[in-house]
Amino acid sequence: MQALTLPANRGWHWLFDGFQIFRKNPLLLSMLVTTYWMMMLLINVLPGIGRIASTVLVPVFSVSLMNACRMIEQGEPVTPRVIFSGFVENRRELLILGALYAAANVALLGLTALVDGGTLFSMYFLGYEPSQIERESSEFLNAAQLGLVLFAPLTMAYWYAPVLVAWQRLPPAKSLFFSFVACLRNWRTFLIYAVAIVFFCAIIPGVVLSAVTGMVSEDGSLFWMMLSALVALVLAPCVYASFFVSYRDVFVAVDEDA
Repeated sequence: MQALTLPANRGWHWLFDGFQIFRKNPLLLSMLVTTYWMMMLLINVLPGIGRIASTVLVPVFSVSLMNACRMIEQGEPVTPRVIFSGFVENRRELLILGALYAAANVALLGLTALVDGGTLFSMYFLGYEPSQIERESSEFLNAAQLGLVLFAPLTMAYWYAPVLVAWQRLPPAKSLFFSFVACLRNWRTFLIYAVAIVFFCAIIPGVVLSAVTGMVSEDGSLFWMMLSALVALVLAPCVYASFFVSYRDVFVAVDEDA
């Protein structure tokens, strides 16, 4: 197995190819993403351990969604039970990976507490609702900016790690290394990919929804929420499918006997 370095413009195609996977089974993929969100929401509300537990389980359910996308692309029959398939493939290592991810989240958000006194940390892990004054304070904004900087390399390390653990049987530490290197090699591709997501999944839908809502009624807040939910049921599965496409494009199998 090796990580390829792709041309920057390939980032556009990841999102479009994700849409092609979605088109093959839109109802099922939308249902799986919605089920994933609902399970994460239910786990999150568990008192005390909810946020940590949901973070630990992120790699497992990420693999489940990638399994679904791979099966859909290959034309294999897919049932709703695939949402739990991540618990079958290398479950112990995926849970270890999730525990490492949770620990890294705690550590990095703990560093932001040095800037804002723990407001951002409490908001994420303890469900604390900061006041408007706290949210607009320079300390909180600086902590949020620091968090973005700190979480960039963490995101790179975890981007491909779950599927490398599940599909390639790599140990957690090695999967984190390979994922980080693959993302670093393809930073231009990921930059274009991020631009594509912002443009096609945020800017254009936002403009269209605003225009449609304005034509329907003067107070279209309810209509806006309903229409936004419908749009999310299309765009979110496409984005998840594009995660699989990026893995498929970047990592290739190498014949060790060659």
